[in-house]
Amino acid sequence: MKRLLKNFREIRRYPSAVIGLLIILGLVATAIYTLIAIPYPEAIRLWRGGAGVWDEYPKLAPPAWVNLFRSKKVPETIFLKSTEGEAERQVEQRSEATQIITLTYSFDYNYDEFPQELVVFFDPRYETLTPTLSFAAFTWRTPDGRETSLGSVSLTPEVSFRPSQDPALLRKLKKFIPEGVVFSDKKLEQGIPAETVLFLDPNQPEPAPLKGTYTLIIKVTTFEPGADVEASFVSYGQLYGIAGTDHYRRDLTVALLWGAPVALSFGLLAALGTTVSSMAIAAIGTWFGGVVDQAIQRITEINMVLPFLPILIMVGTFYSRSIWLMLALVVLLTIFGAGIKNFRAIFIQVKESPYIEAARSYGAGNMRIVFRYLVPRIIPMVIPNLVIGVPTYVFLEASLAYLGLGDPSLPTWGKIINDANAQGALYNGQYYWVLEPAVLLMLTGLGFAMLGYALDRIFNPRLRGM
Repeated sequence: MKRLLKNFREIRRYPSAVIGLLIILGLVATAIYTLIAIPYPEAIRLWRGGAGVWDEYPKLAPPAWVNLFRSKKVPETIFLKSTEGEAERQVEQRSEATQIITLTYSFDYNYDEFPQELVVFFDPRYETLTPTLSFAAFTWRTPDGRETSLGSVSLTPEVSFRPSQDPALLRKLKKFIPEGVVFSDKKLEQGIPAETVLFLDPNQPEPAPLKGTYTLIIKVTTFEPGADVEASFVSYGQLYGIAGTDHYRRDLTVALLWGAPVALSFGLLAALGTTVSSMAIAAIGTWFGGVVDQAIQRITEINMVLPFLPILIMVGTFYSRSIWLMLALVVLLTIFGAGIKNFRAIFIQVKESPYIEAARSYGAGNMRIVFRYLVPRIIPMVIPNLVIGVPTYVFLEASLAYLGLGDPSLPTWGKIINDANAQGALYNGQYYWVLEPAVLLMLTGLGFAMLGYALDRIFNPRLRGM
């Protein structure tokens, strides 16, 4: 143990080991933070999505930091909730049953491109199970003082208002396009989005948004005592958050964060379980020899010719894609691998050492000799291989997820790449969707490789001079 601690202290002499260790510690800290901040049930709920989970997020939006590298600023998502005091609220009581609730949303828009879509989500509240019909009327005010009526909707539970999906409003808004503004033929053929007209600068010959403060006024008329309404206004931008969003509007930050504990736990457990089991089996076979050693060697040789990845694919396709089942299979199929033969060659030499003969002479039992004298002797040589082997299993888990055989309930780095590939992210220019998990995978492999190779030099004296 003293020798091990002394060797670990030499890590500071190797810059690559220090950098690798810092990367690993960063990943471990990220994994711990993720488990605390986003518990497993919450992560599963967010990743599976559902009604109302990701409604406030834009679809296929790159990260917000992309604006730092652009000359023209792309709009980010604006989300205003009346429940959080982000809308001016006025209530006018017309009669005992009738009241007018006015919600006024004001926001600054200083971007060079138009938003994806505008949406208003309502949360009407009634005291009866069959509420009397209520109405909401919308007025849009631009920075230069122009006002446009956007129509009205009947309020029912979970109702929303989307200007781009109102055909009558689209026909009306075409009349407000200034004659001097010229759109391309392609846009005219597809129909000019309502958001483009509402944000259009009438003084520019080319389509461009008018910068300044916009106001959305919502007047809700209720016809029932005790009725109330809350609303959320969303201007979906073309950018969002630290990591962007996918085709389901999910924030990729959740999957990128949760990919760290999944990757580290899978890689560490697989590497540790495989290495320790192989070493123990090789030590037992070498010490007892005879039939025991021959049986272990034959099983190893048979296992080495089995197609490792196709077996995992077959199990994932026909039985289960649980990550824990895959982990158990990986350990089971890797235990009897080439590592056993390497360990056996080392144990054959250690077996003839004088201290082993001394242990025999004072009557030490077989298991005591195996686990107290044989195995500890080669631990310094095993540690570097253990560290270097972690990225192998991290990439294996990502490969299975990329092939569609990952755990469907877990958000992982491989799952992100699989979704991006299925949606043609690279062909559509959504490079962030692929590059973010790929960089994290490469960073994980780099950290363990740098630390592992440095440890190999530290624990193997013959490599120190190289």
